[in-house]
Amino acid sequence: MSNQSDIKDMRAWLASERSGTALALNTLRGGARIMETVGVLGRQGLSWLLGDRPPMPALLRTTFESLGTTYIKLGQFIASSPSIFPEEYVQEFQRCLDRTPALPFHYIRETIEAELGQPLESLYQSVDPKPLASASIAQVHAAKLKNGQDVVIKVQRPGVRNVLLTDFNFLYFAARITERLAPGLSKSAISGVIEELQAGMLEECDFIKEANNLTEFNAFLENTGNSRAVAPTPVMSHTTTRVLTMERFFGVPLTDMNVLRKYTDDPAETLITALNTWFSSLMLCDFFHADVHAGNLMLLEDGRIGFIDFGIVGRIRREAWDGMAQFFDAIGRGDIRQMAEAMAVIGMTREEVDVNALARDIEQLQGSLVNVDPSSLVQADRNDKEVNRLLMDLVKIGENHGIRFPREFALLLKQFLYFDRYVQVLAPEMDMFSDSRVDMFGIADDTPGGLLH
Repeated sequence: MSNQSDIKDMRAWLASERSGTALALNTLRGGARIMETVGVLGRQGLSWLLGDRPPMPALLRTTFESLGTTYIKLGQFIASSPSIFPEEYVQEFQRCLDRTPALPFHYIRETIEAELGQPLESLYQSVDPKPLASASIAQVHAAKLKNGQDVVIKVQRPGVRNVLLTDFNFLYFAARITERLAPGLSKSAISGVIEELQAGMLEECDFIKEANNLTEFNAFLENTGNSRAVAPTPVMSHTTTRVLTMERFFGVPLTDMNVLRKYTDDPAETLITALNTWFSSLMLCDFFHADVHAGNLMLLEDGRIGFIDFGIVGRIRREAWDGMAQFFDAIGRGDIRQMAEAMAVIGMTREEVDVNALARDIEQLQGSLVNVDPSSLVQADRNDKEVNRLLMDLVKIGENHGIRFPREFALLLKQFLYFDRYVQVLAPEMDMFSDSRVDMFGIADDTPGGLLH
């Protein structure tokens, strides 16, 4: 008995030591990351003092790119949020790309073997050492399973989660100090936005969640009878929090018109299928794909639409989605009262909104709202200055009434921007807000491109 007790005590001690060691290592890494951040800021400040003074948006973008993962993602958030940030910052951060130098393959091998507990050769028939893609959070490699199936392996970069935690804690602390020093800024809830971004990015680091998202999205497609779209099937036996193995898709991005015409005679119908699938997911799936840029929507060789990369997803209440539809419709018709009611539904607030007072404030913008096509609100490539200014004014008015637009508002707006770019390439004559083939609020019926056909 005493021997068993000693063994238990020894195991408990070893577990405690491992936990303590991990905590100490994370603390050291966190401290090193803070020093790195301070160093980058110091170098940028010194360059400024020595006379290298680019415009503030450009300086901020290059600083963010120097700081890496967290700040690159934050820069992309700025680029896709014309409703929140000034036009010059939105434009500058369009250049903030999430591309990083590829990791040497031995890091990829070591991570896969550590996560899956077997030699690489025992797990896969082959793995291409040259990556298909290399971003700030993960690197992707083509591979074959032992049964010959083509797959891709998404491997998380070393230390990414710890960097995100350290960076966001630093940003949150700085935001709270800023809000205390400038109380007028608290209405914009800077620290709240940072908290929401942190939650979204940490979720992106959990590949088990992403694998579950893939499975759930395919279940949604099956349940709605949609055989014209598909997401990759994850290989759960070869997947952990930091390694995701999934089915490989072969096809072309939806924006590659030259190659696209080899696969379809009707690019517009292809786009309508993608739109109807995505709109349907807003109401009939627990989440929506929140990153449908050109690399994440494909036309596959068999004619189906492939949705890939479910690391970033959004969730929206039915009421909030209805509110957004009313918001766009009200702007198009110049209905100030309905616009105020929609903003109260979309926004997050702890206080009762005086809709009449909100409508009176919005009415002061009426000159700007006359003859504004609601579709222009999501067509930033066509009307940047007017749209950004209008959205900024509306957001500020909302803040004055205690309304804070949720992260999902920015995510949805970002997807509309992406889809508008698809429209410009594939069907420039189409208006996705009024085209009868596009069903924004449910499953399409017997229209061409409808989900059930």
